Amino acid sequence: MGCDGGTIPKRHELVKGPKKVEKVDKDAELVAQWNYCTLSQEILRRPIVACELGRLYNKDAVIEFLLDKSSEKALGKAAAHIRSIKSVTELKLTDNPAWEGDKGNTKGDKHDDLQRARFICPVVGLEMNGRHRFCFLRCCGCVFSERALKEIKAEVCHTCGTAFQEDDVIVLNGTKEDVEILKKRLEERRLQAKLEKKTKKPKAAESVSKADVSEDLPGASKVKISKAEEASAESRERKTTSASRSVAANGASSGKAGKPGGAPKRSIADSEESETYKSIFTTHSSAKRSKEESAHWVTHTSYCF
Repeated sequence: MGCDGGTIPKRHELVKGPKKVEKVDKDAELVAQWNYCTLSQEILRRPIVACELGRLYNKDAVIEFLLDKSSEKALGKAAAHIRSIKSVTELKLTDNPAWEGDKGNTKGDKHDDLQRARFICPVVGLEMNGRHRFCFLRCCGCVFSERALKEIKAEVCHTCGTAFQEDDVIVLNGTKEDVEILKKRLEERRLQAKLEKKTKKPKAAESVSKADVSEDLPGASKVKISKAEEASAESRERKTTSASRSVAANGASSGKAGKPGGAPKRSIADSEESETYKSIFTTHSSAKRSKEESAHWVTHTSYCF
């Protein structure tokens, strides 16, 4: 079984063995994690945000992802846990003064030093290039190296002075174990937030009901005062009702003679005025007519005799 040219094939060329696992270049992986957005795969540019799993994003890419409500949007693993803009924290990064970027690379023949990073730790001065572990505080967004937090132990942020707890420290681009721990914390926070929302509603209803009960049922002294006031009010009402009944009875008995509660009318005939003055009124004897001058039964006029 010769081949053209008298070549003899070897065993590994004829027998197919198991495929070799391709090894990922660690330098390339670190550059991709620390210099590019996890969602859009673009170069990181401010404002830079980080999720609760420690991944870096451009804020514009996250906003576009949340606003995109089309069915064609692919929910990748990198952003499946981001539900709103509150799920990410804007980072406060410290610039590296030794980093030049593309300033001297005008011709495109400059060597890129992968060990150089755009940002450094503000406490220790370590570069954020992936060779050292970095973390940020979820409460304020300040970024530090893990070495700085271990060497300078404090319960307050080294930059802004905000108080934080151990749960607020999130490792950036951590290992698989770190990501699993952060996932558990994320689930616990969300469950706690749901329970707080459920407990707030009945508490609000109870506070309103307690306020109503406190208004209706005050202390012992207030209860006594309110009872005394109620008794006095009832007695006043009884007095007013009895007075009104007596006035009504007096008015019914008097009839047309006078109004209830008013002073009795005084006739002019009983007054001490002169007769000429009395004759002006119809009650005087001169104003009264005889039977002959009274009204006729047919015409009902007083002047038909």
